[in-house]
Amino acid sequence: MADTQAVEPVNPVDPETGKQPRSVRVVLLALMITMMLAMLDNMIVGTAMPTIVGELGGLEHLAWVVTAYTLATAASTPVWGKLGDMYGRKATFMTSIVIFLIGSALSGMAQNMGELIGFRAVQGLGAGGLMVGVMAIIGDLIPPRERGKYQGMMAGVMAIAMIGGPLVGGTITDNWGWRWAFYINLPLGVVALGLISAVLHLPKKRAKAGIDYLGVVLLTVGITSTVLVTTWGGSEYAWGSARIMELIGIGVATLVGFVFWQTKAAEPVLPLHIFRSRNFTLMSLIGFITGFVMFGATLFLPLYQQAVQGASATNSGLLLLPMLGAMLVTSMVAGRVTTNTGKYKVFPIAGSVLMIVGLYLLSTMDTGTSRFTSGVFMAVVGLGMGCLMQITMLVAQNSVDMKDMGVASSSTTLFRTLGSSFGVAVMGALFNNRVQDVMSERAGALGSKITEKSAQLDAPSLAKLPAAVREAYQDAVSSGTHSAFLLGSVVAVLALVAAVFVKEVALRGAGPKTDDESPQDAQIPPTVVEAV
Repeated sequence: MADTQAVEPVNPVDPETGKQPRSVRVVLLALMITMMLAMLDNMIVGTAMPTIVGELGGLEHLAWVVTAYTLATAASTPVWGKLGDMYGRKATFMTSIVIFLIGSALSGMAQNMGELIGFRAVQGLGAGGLMVGVMAIIGDLIPPRERGKYQGMMAGVMAIAMIGGPLVGGTITDNWGWRWAFYINLPLGVVALGLISAVLHLPKKRAKAGIDYLGVVLLTVGITSTVLVTTWGGSEYAWGSARIMELIGIGVATLVGFVFWQTKAAEPVLPLHIFRSRNFTLMSLIGFITGFVMFGATLFLPLYQQAVQGASATNSGLLLLPMLGAMLVTSMVAGRVTTNTGKYKVFPIAGSVLMIVGLYLLSTMDTGTSRFTSGVFMAVVGLGMGCLMQITMLVAQNSVDMKDMGVASSSTTLFRTLGSSFGVAVMGALFNNRVQDVMSERAGALGSKITEKSAQLDAPSLAKLPAAVREAYQDAVSSGTHSAFLLGSVVAVLALVAAVFVKEVALRGAGPKTDDESPQDAQIPPTVVEAV
């Protein structure tokens, strides 16, 4: 194990002016740019996909352009977090940005679908370290008590990415060509690299212990199998097929083996002792459920508004504005209140309740629901997610020692990523089955044939349908979204149960230690730990 010693605290506030030093503000700007890169990519590329397939061909491999990126991101996330803890946050973070930019450049130069899939995997390997690096560096620079005020910035970046991604992707593809959907990352990434290199000063680390290669392999195989099950199940292969059963078996075996090995490894890639903290474990669960609900909602809401309410696909990002705007406002308020009071337990509880209610309201939508009404329902869900999105990371980081800041950030990010994967898969399977059943009932053999390959029809395909069949499809989509959102509401109850058991302990920097705090939750100066 590496020895550690504390160095001077990184003080995010100038005691004379009450403001952040300029260097910290510049670092935060660079971190926000990097966070934007991580979130924008898939949304921009998603809009460009029809053009990409038109030029490169390989329609049958289309899903792998997204899947390769997702798999590489999920599998590398915990590894980046551990590397940052062992060898230093700055160097590890900059390395992940460089790999992401190399993958972006290569993806833009791809000449066929096979190359694009491979280069997207390279890009995903780098992307796994982007969000983790942002969160861990903020955890190093700013004590938890002060960190709450930056939640609004993070939520704002997320909202801009979700709203602007499809619009930017469409504009870039139409005017510059699809390759610029990848090349656009390069200037932004270079700016972020330059700023981080110049103004981010964190102590270097040198770990004596080696990397836990066996742990990395076991975790990678386990995560890959899990994501493939949720991606392929019910679409590429039937849930009960031999291929899905094989993947489930491999996933379970490797993850069980991984947990066992982490108790033996000298420098485990995911130290199990961090789960001894009740708050950390509960926040991981809440993060999983938030990812489950959020990405399911962002998938089905535009589909409902396009198919049932006749909205334009071009403005699909803007359709989510009520939800994302409410999430942004609530996140800013939650951050400010947490900073001023040091209290945070109310937000996971309130957020879970609002999420349950909002999802239930969304499940009541039918073919007669107005856009205003659906917008109000979306805003309720957004208010709930705004209370949860950043608080989960804040409390998780506050529940571990500084030396485990990287793995805490990566673990929380990983659980949210896996939650989104499961949410899209499970809610998607429920939606597709319900749409196909209703189409079969309402439109007979023609309805079954129309939705045989996909339950999601684009606007041109929908416009070509006979009026009666189109009405049947709108009813089917309403029924499908009802089932998906009702499931989401039920799953969100688990987040409420978890939130009730959260133990509110003082945030680091929030005042003197109380008798009921655990050692890792006690007030600790916002130091940066240097391994020597």
